[in-house]
Amino acid sequence: MLIAILVIVVVIALLIFSALKVLKEYERGVIFTFGRFTGVKGPGLIVVWPVFQQMNKVDLRTVVLEVPPQDVISRDNVSVKVNAVIYVRIIDPGKAVIQVADVFEASSQLAQTTLRSVLGQHELDDMLAARDKLNVDIQSILDQHTDAWGMKVSNVEIKQVDLDENMVRAIAKQAEAERQRRAKVINAEGELQASQKLMEAAQTLIQQPQAIQLRYLQTLVEIASDKSNTILFPLPMDLLEPLLLKLKNN
Repeated sequence: MLIAILVIVVVIALLIFSALKVLKEYERGVIFTFGRFTGVKGPGLIVVWPVFQQMNKVDLRTVVLEVPPQDVISRDNVSVKVNAVIYVRIIDPGKAVIQVADVFEASSQLAQTTLRSVLGQHELDDMLAARDKLNVDIQSILDQHTDAWGMKVSNVEIKQVDLDENMVRAIAKQAEAERQRRAKVINAEGELQASQKLMEAAQTLIQQPQAIQLRYLQTLVEIASDKSNTILFPLPMDLLEPLLLKLKNN
């Protein structure tokens, strides 16, 4: 009888010891009693009765999922390869275990299809220059779908957009043509402004004949300071006109 009692005590002690579980601060235990979901426990010391209950341990920390390079055809028919990373974490351990077999694999596959779908609606320039907006759009779509799985997509980052060599050369030519166009436009605007200023100066000189004489004298001073051996003195017709009239009258 004593031996039987000791055996029972030992068995009960082993059952109690095996029922004690310790979960870290970032861990939760999804408990099933006779196959039915009965709640989420943790963190700390919890009791999970063997045989009657089973526990699925869930990590609540943020996980980085790498989205492999995807072949994407942009709206302007440019073929590119795009890869990205998504940052996800489980916010409802019960849904993450019950609603989907592998929540991280499901999120990764969903991210791949969403990446192709969203980027295919935009042109190449948007992929290269408006990544922040595209990241937000992709995150919003993923968040809507993963909410039913107890998953939160906290961030999406498009890492790299790879182009083939022909497209890189075409973009370089386009950029060079754009720079040349801007240079020509700036040069034309400068010529226009200069012509307007010359027209204003001519109108001023016409209204003030003395200014023409002063400008002529200033020009002679500038020519005299030159080190050239030959100097040509231009004579304005305004200076010669009185002399020609006097000779004509004589």
